[in-house]
Amino acid sequence: MRRKDREVTDINDILDILQKCDVCRIAFFDNEYPYILPLNFGYVYENDVIKLYFHGAKEGKKLQLIKNNPKVAFEMDCSHKLITGKKACDYTMEYESICGTGVIEILDEDQTEYALTQIMKQYSDQYSFEFDERYLKAVSVLQLTVKQINGKRLHRSH
Repeated sequence: MRRKDREVTDINDILDILQKCDVCRIAFFDNEYPYILPLNFGYVYENDVIKLYFHGAKEGKKLQLIKNNPKVAFEMDCSHKLITGKKACDYTMEYESICGTGVIEILDEDQTEYALTQIMKQYSDQYSFEFDERYLKAVSVLQLTVKQINGKRLHRSH
């Protein structure tokens, strides 16, 4: 990373940023150009490994791309605040972000409720949820096992 003064390396700080984010953008391999999607997500951190969870339709381009090549990149960001200045070049933006790579897989149906629970935890202060069986059968769930991750932030004192 070029700007070492903005680098976030401590896993607890990375998890703090991850918790603040509400969208994860995933880049898939797709022939000539990457295919990127913004997705809601949940996560767990166990045994020094971050796993991200997503849900979606049971068919479509995303699932086909995963079957073709499960290696992906991801990005999420939060804590945006514009810092103004007297001149255009004095402007900057406060932010926190995470980028990384990993391997994504389509989970078996018996893991749907667990994955959806992790997603719900990201957006709620609850820890257990009730799911309608019809919806559990109607979605596919994905797990991205993070292989590499780094964080970056800029906070200016005011």
